[in-house]
Amino acid sequence: MQRRHGTWTIASLTALLAVAATTAAAPPQVTATTATVNGATTYQPIDGFGFSEHFGRADIMHGSQGLPAQKQRELLDLLLDRTTGAGLSILRLGIDSGIQPTDPGGPNATPKYTWDGYDKGQVWLAKEAKAYGVNRFYADAWTAPGYMKTNGTDANGGTLCGLSGATCASGDWRRAYADFLVRWARFYGQEGIGITDIGFINEPDWTATYDSMRLTPAQATEYVKFFGPIANSAGYKVACCDSFGWNQQKAYTNAIEADATARGYVTTHTGHNYASQVDSPLPTQKRTWMSEWSPNGTAWNENWDDGSGYDGFTVAAAVHDALTKGNTSGYVYWYGASTGATRGLIQMDGANYHVSKRLWALANYSRFIRPGATRIGSTTPDANLRLSAFRNTDGSVTVVALNAGTGAQQVTYSLQNTGITTGTATPYLTDGSHSMARQGAVAVSGGSMTATVPARSLVTYTIRR
Repeated sequence: MQRRHGTWTIASLTALLAVAATTAAAPPQVTATTATVNGATTYQPIDGFGFSEHFGRADIMHGSQGLPAQKQRELLDLLLDRTTGAGLSILRLGIDSGIQPTDPGGPNATPKYTWDGYDKGQVWLAKEAKAYGVNRFYADAWTAPGYMKTNGTDANGGTLCGLSGATCASGDWRRAYADFLVRWARFYGQEGIGITDIGFINEPDWTATYDSMRLTPAQATEYVKFFGPIANSAGYKVACCDSFGWNQQKAYTNAIEADATARGYVTTHTGHNYASQVDSPLPTQKRTWMSEWSPNGTAWNENWDDGSGYDGFTVAAAVHDALTKGNTSGYVYWYGASTGATRGLIQMDGANYHVSKRLWALANYSRFIRPGATRIGSTTPDANLRLSAFRNTDGSVTVVALNAGTGAQQVTYSLQNTGITTGTATPYLTDGSHSMARQGAVAVSGGSMTATVPARSLVTYTIRR
């Protein structure tokens, strides 16, 4: 009897271990859902995705702190290459007072411009970007030179002399500032870089201890009417106003749109994502850009999904919201590469660099959604599956799926009115262990395809006939 009991115990334990092993080896639970991509439903055109290296970061990238030439090339490839990197297509350039650092003697005096052909590394970077195919160069001024402002210095706010409510003993500097901006752009033209867009103000509703200038919505509208004809006649588009929050930008856009003259001079309305995130479109029919943002954080972070609020998943969600809630045509991240406890895409570290998953979060969009694309309809009943879809000018369709759920999703996509009934979809996966990793091709048949999006992952499908 005792032996029989022992035999039963061993057999039972063996069975239990087998069940446990089977359970442990079982794949994660996969649920099924559907999605519809509809090419007949169209939203905003896409101008591109970009970054900045203002405040001397371009000079660091060019090796001023020891980054060797080969590492420089690798870093440029990561940001700009369309095959191995993010393929970013907009470069945002910062305008400071460097070309006219001293008062020429008043607003009507002959300007005393200086030009070194380098501009803290930004000229070098712009030339490199152009070689990768970038042709959208957005130049933005944080401030007018200090002697043109009410506070007499580049930093700490102040307002451009000559605007309503900004009377200065030195006179009216509005025209001199417009000429200054155009002259800066023409210096770049001399270097072979065609500036396309100019913003005369950055974060006009925020006073910083560094370069900054304050303008109310009414003052910004007033200056649009002054600067617009000068910029347009010189061949540049006007962008405004880069408020420090998306909802705060709405006051500037509203003021410009309410003025028939000003409205005609602004090509692109631009806002940032700091004080408030993108949750709805700006109040305009013109194109809009989320023109600067990086998430708050206190340390360098390379993780995909750690709940820090400045990981890769956070950036992917922010890009998705800008495109689908804000209907933005452009998305310009702040620093592509910086130093120290940066929330940039890449950390430069002397002779080395480190790559954050933030880069690949942006790259899943920027490499495949090209300038000239149009966002098209994409819907799903699954609230955790954040979809966006785009038709590129070459006829390909890009579908980006961000799975915010804790389980994998098997998605059957119905491709309607896209012109693609048969073909191939190539997935690119970013998650904790993959960075834009190409996955096995998915067949498209009868205008439909089925693919699995892993939990807490970002997958981009490039679909071609």
